[in-house]
Amino acid sequence: MSDLAIATQDLVKVYGGTVRALDGISFHVQPGEAFGLLGPNGAGKTTTISILTTLVRVTSGRALVDGLDVTQQPEEVRRRIGLAFQISTADGELTGRENLEVEAGLQGMSRSESKSRIRELLQQMDLAPYADRAVKGYSGGMRRRLELAVGIVHQPRILFLDEPTLGLDPQGRAGFWKYLRDLRHDTGLTLLLSTHYLEEADQLCDRIAIVDHGKIVGAGTPAELKEKTGGDSVVVKPTKGEDLTVLLQAIPGVQGVTRKDGFFRVKCSRGEPLVPSIVTTCDRAGVELASVEIRKPSLDEVFLELTGRAYRGEEEPDTAGFISERMNAMHRQGRP
Repeated sequence: MSDLAIATQDLVKVYGGTVRALDGISFHVQPGEAFGLLGPNGAGKTTTISILTTLVRVTSGRALVDGLDVTQQPEEVRRRIGLAFQISTADGELTGRENLEVEAGLQGMSRSESKSRIRELLQQMDLAPYADRAVKGYSGGMRRRLELAVGIVHQPRILFLDEPTLGLDPQGRAGFWKYLRDLRHDTGLTLLLSTHYLEEADQLCDRIAIVDHGKIVGAGTPAELKEKTGGDSVVVKPTKGEDLTVLLQAIPGVQGVTRKDGFFRVKCSRGEPLVPSIVTTCDRAGVELASVEIRKPSLDEVFLELTGRAYRGEEEPDTAGFISERMNAMHRQGRP
């Protein structure tokens, strides 16, 4: 496992003796790869990243980052990684340049080295015109770009991003994705990000692990995961809530039917030819339909296939005690 950028084996994290945030997570990340942890809030993504970045101690299992054990060699790990939190950590009273200078100092960079590096990053992140303004006046997108610059000021080998575009509008997210793509292209940086945005994982990641209730329920490239759905789905909703399972299963070309919350999900190889048959069959049976929708293979469909429930971006927070534990760790260890 020493030649991998990141390797985890059977990670378990229990908070307060009762809350099991992680329940045996294992995955690996190759050098230069962009790997995503995709799942709803509360799935265990942030806890995983916090263990890998030495901010939270694992209950059991093992994790290596750049070949180093995160429990036994935390100081060495922190020197080799960058991290941007889902919550803003920039000091709003300082300027963008000053935030970068503080981080460079914490990373042990010399004044001459940091000066040229900070100038380079401010240009790269399109922040040079605003470098000497207080961060409290920055837009959300500018703050995210600054936090990205802070995370890589010391040129780490591996960058961890925890919900990097949380709170940004679609245009802001798309813009931030471009900075990440350019960064990977220019530096070959290994990237591990957590997200509950399906499109973000699809756009940015070479491979994805889908996390739900502290377990990895599926992993692969976005294309591989979509192939697991086995074709299209036609989602049918009757107006009066009738049970259409037997009726729909009898239609030629139907591979399976599942019912959830008054909707019927019909699996098939291609949805377009099947829709007329579904409509005709229901009409002949005297069933009035409220809607019929074709859904192409997507990560949303993958999540439904793997968990039996529709994807929800917003669920319960990771754990009640997580934030306090993470902030306490930051105070004990210093920011990585």
